[in-house]
Formats: sequence, C-alpha cells, structure tokens
Amino acid sequence: MNDFPRWKYALVIVVLLLGVLYGLPNLFLQQPAVQITANRGATVDQALKEQVQGILEKDKITFQSIELNGDHLLVRLPTGENELQAKAQELLKTSLGDQYVVALNLASTVPHWMRAIGAKEMPKGLDLQGGVHFLMEVDDKDVMDKQAQRYADDIRVVLHDKNIRYQSVGRGPQGVVVQLRSAEDRDASLAAISSKVPDVVVSNGKTFGDTYTLDASVKPQKIKEVALNTIRQNQATLSNRINALGVAEPLIQQQGDSRIAVELPGVQDTAEAKKILGATATLEYRAVDENANAFEAQKSGQIPPDDKLFYRRERGPDGKPIPMLLKKKVIATGDELVDASSAPDQQSGTPSVSVTLNASGGRKMLDFTTQNIGKPMAVVYVERTPEIKIVDGKEVRSTKVTEEVINSASIRGVFSNRFQTTGLESNKVASDLALLLRAGSLAAPVVIVEERVIGPSLGKDNIQKGVSAVLLGLAAVLVFMAFYYWLFGLIADIALFFNLVLLLAVMSAIGVTLTMPGIAGIVLTLGMAIDANVLVCERIREELRNGSTPLASIRAGYEKAWATILDANVTHLLAALALMTLGSGAIRGFGVTLFIGILTSMFTSVTVTHAITNLVHSGRKLKGLALGSGYSHAGA
Repeated sequence: MNDFPRWKYALVIVVLLLGVLYGLPNLFLQQPAVQITANRGATVDQALKEQVQGILEKDKITFQSIELNGDHLLVRLPTGENELQAKAQELLKTSLGDQYVVALNLASTVPHWMRAIGAKEMPKGLDLQGGVHFLMEVDDKDVMDKQAQRYADDIRVVLHDKNIRYQSVGRGPQGVVVQLRSAEDRDASLAAISSKVPDVVVSNGKTFGDTYTLDASVKPQKIKEVALNTIRQNQATLSNRINALGVAEPLIQQQGDSRIAVELPGVQDTAEAKKILGATATLEYRAVDENANAFEAQKSGQIPPDDKLFYRRERGPDGKPIPMLLKKKVIATGDELVDASSAPDQQSGTPSVSVTLNASGGRKMLDFTTQNIGKPMAVVYVERTPEIKIVDGKEVRSTKVTEEVINSASIRGVFSNRFQTTGLESNKVASDLALLLRAGSLAAPVVIVEERVIGPSLGKDNIQKGVSAVLLGLAAVLVFMAFYYWLFGLIADIALFFNLVLLLAVMSAIGVTLTMPGIAGIVLTLGMAIDANVLVCERIREELRNGSTPLASIRAGYEKAWATILDANVTHLLAALALMTLGSGAIRGFGVTLFIGILTSMFTSVTVTHAITNLVHSGRKLKGLALGSGYSHAGA
C-alpha cells in the first residue's frame, strides 16, 4: 500500500485552489483611464465629478464610468481606445487648469471582491506596458557648496554670540576661511567653533600681517554622509512626486554614486513627467507692507520700490486672486530650514506646521520678531518647475516660478529658530506642506542625461511574444512528457500546469512587476520544473527493473529521488538569491521570478504529482506501470 497522509491531500487541494484564485486576476485585461488628483488648495469631490462628466459629454467623448476614489477621480474609457485616452487627458487638463493633475493610467478590471482579499493582477514593467525612462544626474557639488555656506553662517553666529571680533567669514578652496584681527581672537575662535560646530575640522591658517586666519573643513565622514543622504532624499522626493502622475509601479533606484534611474510604466507624456520630477519648492518669510493698498497697486501698476506684489492662494468672493504687497527683503528662506512637521495648533486647534530653522535663520528671525511684535508676517510658497519648449526645432529649457502667499499672521511674540505656521486650510494641506518643506525640495539639482519613450504598441507586441514563448515552451514540455512517460507524463503535465498557476499567483500576491526578463524566468522555470519528474520516473523504472512491486517502486522512486531534487534546487535557489540581492533592474526581476518558480516547482513536481499518483494507483492490485517504452511489468 502506497501511503499518502490525508493532511497532504488537504494541503494540496487548499494550495491549488488558492493558486487558481490569486492567479485568476491576470486574465482580466486593464483598461485605459485618466486619473485626476488635486493640487494644493483644490479638492476632489462630487462637484468635480459632475464637472468632469459635463466636460466629457460636451465634447462627445465616450467613457465607461467616472469613479470617486478617495483623493482622486478615475475616468474609465473603453478598452483599446488609447487615442481616446490621450484626447480625454488633454481636454481635461486644459479645462481644469493648474489646480489638478490629469494623468494617464491603466485601471484594473478585477472584480471588487477579489481585490478585497488581495487578489490582483501583476503590474507590468516598462518593456511590457510602455512608458518613459529617465536617467538623472545628481549635482553633488551644489549640495557641498550649500553645506559649506551653512557652516559659514553657523560660524558667524558662534563668533557673534561669543563677542569675538572677526574681519570676514567666507568660502575657501577647502571649506570656510575665518579672518581675525589678533592671535587671541584666533585661539578663542578655534575653541568656540570646535565646540559649537562639531562637523568641521578647524586648524590655524596662514598669517598675513595683522590678519590671522582659521581654516574650517567639513569632516570626511560628514561629506560621505551628506552625499549618501542627498541620493536618498532625492529618491524619496522623486517617489513622492511621481505619485501625482498616477503611476502604479514606478521604478526609482540608484545607479552608481551620482545617478538615479526612473522608470514610469504607462506614462507617455514626458513633458508632464519632467515637470513633476524637476520641480523644487521652498518657503520665504517676508514682512507685510501695511502702509500701501495692494488692490490700488494691482490696478494702477504703481508698486512701492521696496515692495513686491504677490497673490494669496485662496481666492476672493468674486473668484479672483487676492493681492498682497510684501517687502522685497526676505527674512528667512526654506534653505535655512532644518525640519518641518504638521500638528494642530495647541491653542486654536487649527492645522499648523512646526518649523525649525538653522542657526543663521534663527538669528535673522529673532532680530525681525524682536522689532516687529504685533505686525504681520507672510509666508510665501515658491515652486520652480522646469519647462522645455521647442523653438525653431531646438529644445529650449526654462523655469516657471510660481509664488503664492499661503499664510499671513501677526507676530504674537519673539521667536527665533522654532515657530509655527498657522492658518492652513486643512490637516491634509498642513501635512502636504510639511512634507514638501522636509523632503519636497530636491537635496541637489538633477539633470536628465538620458530619456527613452516606449510606446504602448511596442509593449503590447512584447506581451504577445512573451505569452507565445511561455505557451510554446509549456506545450513542448507537455508533449514530450506525455509521449515519453505516458500516464506518469500526463500526471507531470498536470503538475506543470499548476506550477505555472502557482507561480503567477505568488507573483501577483506579493506585487512582483512582470517584465520581459521575468517572462524569461517563467519559461526557464517551466523547463527546470520537469527535471524533478524525470528523476522520479527514472527512479521508479530502476526499482521496477530491480524486481520491486509497482506500489513499492512508486514509494521508493519518490523517496530516493527527493534527495537529488533537493540538492539540485538548493543550488538553483542560491543562484537566484544572488541575482535578487546583488542585481538590479532586469537582472533582479529575472532572479525574483526564478526564485519563486523554483519553490513552486519543488511543491508541484514532488508533492502534487505524488498525491495524484497515489490517488490513481492506491487501492488497486497492479501488475505493472505505464511508464513509456511499452508496458513495464513488475519484475521485468
């Protein structure tokens, strides 16, 4: 009797059913859609849904549905209508203006009940779905220049607090150079700077007559830390910005020491992508001119020489922007910001952002608030967005600067480097503003050094070729096994089919992005998976030739083949693990697919086939086994 525990039958049935359930969503094709998200100050609500519906119906653009999903609106279009998708996006972008981001997307058609239990289709990579690829160069030198400038500002504050007279504090070839009037001042400065600015190494410099100098250079470990943080912050910032494009599975990864690769599947509008990725944001704190009328200045165009005309983010009762006259002199800027976090104001409970400035910004804010208690101070949000235009057939780069007054309030007390920005519209606005201030500005400028666009038609062609390769490879293996091993070959074919189902189910459940290298990994997995069944069948043949009974031969075949199967697959797993951990991009995708495929094939090739074989042969008195090359009899 070839015993096979009942709990193993139950395990096989449960795993295969789950595999079918979680693999099934990949049969549902995605449909073209347009996603609408709100920019700062705008809202996504039922009124917007009705407005979008009216815009589409007026221009007779066919749509399947308009869904309000939390913080975004999704317009589903008929399947296969890529031109209609682009037309709808352009129309909505023009009609809604800068208050909303209108992005191309692919909407899932998987039933809601499946998505509720985590069953979803595999996201497709750039080579299958189409999209844009950017390779961005990070300017580390700019970061180090800013860092050195901040240390120079901190050193000035330290010397001022210690009442040490100095001639100048400025940039030098190796960092910061401090010029002092006497050797005593130099010695006192060296001690003060070493104590208060621990990230720099201070040493005595050259003496020129009555001028004594100190050289302050950034510590090597600090330079390394800043360079690493620059890349990480830029990656995090780019990731936050890409969310506005509605990209389901973007790829953002470091390449080398100073480059970041960005892949946006499904995105075809490179101009919009560049606009989002290259934007920088900061704050400016300015004094409000209470002695001039902003409305009269706006109407007449006569602006006081020390003022500049700005507009508030919110609009007036007539729907027009509200003008404000602010002083040209900036009190402090976002470059001097150390940290920002959102939290309700403890006194009023209204949304607010807590801001921490560095020593230089804190000193300037302290000086200003000391002299202007009770007077208003405005917070200006400044965003710089790169734009690319084609002029006379040439690419011309420019920068669009957007300036908005997001808050204006009276100074209630003296403060320096820690204070709150209040009067924001909502907690979400406060949270978004804190995020933009903390990580919204790129830590260093980035330049797009490489750009590629893969059209959806090429991606569709790749999918067809990939599916054909999988089916062709699967068919070839199925035919060979059925022809060579007969009944056992058919059992192996069933297990191989379920191996493919389980592989797709696991990849879908954990969110593995399917790419052409991933498809290659699937084909390779199918070919490798049958090795285990070949080993089992040959072991059974060997036992039959040695005179064992059919049931004993099956039992011995699985037991003796298992050690060899395990050894072979462990070495394959190690190779796949190396590709996953050490590789990147396509190599990593291939490794992930191979790793999962090896695990599923070990289960289906051994456990599933053993269960089916036992189910077919147990309880019967067998005289032989159908193993190909004729009918193999026991004892033959």
